[in-house]
Amino acid sequence: MNLSAKLSSLQSLPEIPIIDLGRGDMAELARRERQRAAALLGVGHASYPGWALAYGDKRSRRWLEKQANPYLREIDEIAAELGAAGTHLLNISYEWACTTGADRDHVRDGPRLLRVLDWPLPGLGRHVVVARQQGVAGPWLNVTWPGFVGTLTAMAPGRFAAAFNQPPLRRRTGLMLADWLVDRINVGRSRALPPAHLLRQVFEQAPDFAAAKTMIAETPLCLPAFFVLSGTKPHESVVIERLENRVFLHEAPAAVSNHFLGARLKGMPRGSETGPRRRMMLEALARGARDFDWLQAPILNSETRLAVEANAATGELLVWGFEPGGPATRQLRLAA
Repeated sequence: MNLSAKLSSLQSLPEIPIIDLGRGDMAELARRERQRAAALLGVGHASYPGWALAYGDKRSRRWLEKQANPYLREIDEIAAELGAAGTHLLNISYEWACTTGADRDHVRDGPRLLRVLDWPLPGLGRHVVVARQQGVAGPWLNVTWPGFVGTLTAMAPGRFAAAFNQPPLRRRTGLMLADWLVDRINVGRSRALPPAHLLRQVFEQAPDFAAAKTMIAETPLCLPAFFVLSGTKPHESVVIERLENRVFLHEAPAAVSNHFLGARLKGMPRGSETGPRRRMMLEALARGARDFDWLQAPILNSETRLAVEANAATGELLVWGFEPGGPATRQLRLAA
């Protein structure tokens, strides 16, 4: 396919919708974008038996209730709106790989965050939306999906941008299923927040980069997480590597994929080529990559569902949805 044909093909793809929620919550988003929310839940039903989703919902809701989760009401409302099992379970299920980095923007003011989310679940690329939201600390842009209450990737113009990566499964017994069960038992006993719920609170409450960094570093979590945070000044970029009650900070240029950096732990990485993906991201940051010219294999792969660039200093946000066959949306470009 020649260049003009490729450009024409991209222009025929759907646009990523921008949903102005104001002070509305994620239940409101699910009501307004019910078709997208139902389609994503339908993927879960196509992947898992109904009895398993119903059982998982019951266990997940009980755990959220015991920890007095601040977003349980929204999940309940979404479940009632969609009228099918799976909402509670899928809202606390994290099985993805990611590559994320941040460093100074070589062209504009401030730092730039580059982000890819990989997940084998189909539909995430074509159903992604950008929700304009208003928290006590100010407005922010949430790159998200109807039916999901947490935050994985977002930007608050004039404050910061951030993303959450999943760490590897910690090796304890050497048997993957046994190690997974140990993690699930520990999470079941925890009363701390899931990482995606913490990141949403950060965007709602933190007034600036320093406050966001403190919240991410010090708030107890129910399981490990990697966060990449960039502010509005050129030096404000950091990877925050979190265990449940420990933290390791990696200052700019900062990049992480899905293996431990500071924590001396063995793990089973999420996704493939986690080392090469991180090295390629660091190289992209060093040369000032932008406009998705850094989006190449192995960072871009068959499980890529989302690519994002964000500069909180200038308010620029670029979002692109992918499915296994390639781009699933047009590139969305926003400027504050």
